[in-house]
Amino acid sequence: MAAAAALSLHLHLRLCPPPHAHRRPPRHAPFLLSRPLPPHNLRVAPSPWRPSARARAGAIDAPSLARPGGAVETDRLPPDVRDRAMDAVDHFGGRVTIGDVSSRAGLQVDQAERALQALAADTGGFLEVSGEGEVLYVFPKDYRAKLAGKSFRMRVEPLVDKAKEVGAYVVRVSFGTALVASIVIVYTTIIAILSSSSDEDNRGRRRRSYGSTMFLPTDLFWYLDAGSSRRRRVEKDNGMNFIESVFSFVFGDGNPNEGLEDTRWKMIGQYISSNGGVVTAEELAPYLDVSAPSEQSKDDESFILPVLLRFQGHPEVDEQGNILYRFPSLQLTASSKGGVSREYVGTKWSTMFSSIERFMEEKPWEFSKANASERAMVAGLGGLNLFGVIILGNLLKQMTMTPGGLISFAAQLFPLLQIYAGSFFAIPLFRWLLLRKTNNDIARRNKAREERAQELVSPEPSLRRKLLSARDMAQRKVITPDEIVYTTEKDLLDQEYEVKEWERRFKKIESD
Repeated sequence: MAAAAALSLHLHLRLCPPPHAHRRPPRHAPFLLSRPLPPHNLRVAPSPWRPSARARAGAIDAPSLARPGGAVETDRLPPDVRDRAMDAVDHFGGRVTIGDVSSRAGLQVDQAERALQALAADTGGFLEVSGEGEVLYVFPKDYRAKLAGKSFRMRVEPLVDKAKEVGAYVVRVSFGTALVASIVIVYTTIIAILSSSSDEDNRGRRRRSYGSTMFLPTDLFWYLDAGSSRRRRVEKDNGMNFIESVFSFVFGDGNPNEGLEDTRWKMIGQYISSNGGVVTAEELAPYLDVSAPSEQSKDDESFILPVLLRFQGHPEVDEQGNILYRFPSLQLTASSKGGVSREYVGTKWSTMFSSIERFMEEKPWEFSKANASERAMVAGLGGLNLFGVIILGNLLKQMTMTPGGLISFAAQLFPLLQIYAGSFFAIPLFRWLLLRKTNNDIARRNKAREERAQELVSPEPSLRRKLLSARDMAQRKVITPDEIVYTTEKDLLDQEYEVKEWERRFKKIESD
């Protein structure tokens, strides 16, 4: 009887904690909750995925989330923030905390919270509140379909992205085609000028002698035809043809480290979360832009300030006087995957990494993805075009008669031909000089980050004690469905009825 009474009292306190006066709901509650919360002192907590409470409670109509004016709240988010938040929700199965999304997606804590609020409002998501006031966001499994059905912007974005890709390809092809067109115009005009400067008989003979030459410039158009078996199309293994390689030679192929910042913050967020929300500055150095380890840089931990701002962390001092950094928002999770323990400090540090890299490595910039033969061919044709433009300029200066027809057209177009021919080599030369410096800087940063990572594999005694202290102070808490005492999926009165029903049943057990 005493054991049953103790169990009843425990459940009563968990399901019906005593009310507290003059407490305010969490700052996001007015936006998401359509019904008043119980009078608990709620605090914002990142939340895990949870199976539908409707299955346990029966067919109860969930209250709809308020959307002022019927606006699609998700459309107000930047597309990359929305997509990264949704990917994080999918990764955790639909039941998440703010910290789960922030760490997985590398978003600022405030950004993650706003994204979850918007997604919940637009997809019929709801909140779950634990007995300690921790809030979790729960989404239906078809939330993506619901959001796509409401958001016109999400339906249009794939079309816009496709149009951008087509436009970029057209620009690349057009620049390569311009080289062929320039050569044809330049050398055809040169032949016309030379022909017009002779007498009638010599002009006829010269026209016949140049008859085969007239076709040489135009023969360059065989590069444009990919379907004729009699014409050649130069391709790389990755599908780059000759026309595209012209653009690649002059302008390059884009930033190889595109999206590096997003990747950096994802690595940092996941590392902090997997280590229980308490880390040292030395552990985050391999993911940041830091100098190589030295006596001067040993006590400089200013590089961690951006991390504290993004993930709302703060420094703490342990009993030994070491400075550690705690991130409370990343300590609460819905994922049951275990964190890192003391055994991973030192030589086993690198073995704990599965989806997280040991350090962030930047890729060096390539001058061009075109192969050596393609680059040689492009440079040769560019040189041929430049030589022709120089000859054409001299011939136009020496002309005494008023040009007409093709010569007149070429004379009007000549300034553009000069700019094209000159920039064809000036731009690659400038890029080559710039890339040498850029790649040297990248190599220096990569080496510094790798050396910082190596320090964690073989830490000095003082660093080892600091790392062990951080593991001891870690407090990774998994919020399970059993800890939930309130959900916005069901009416508050229904939940109070369930509590009273539990009390009635246990009183009956006690009386028996």
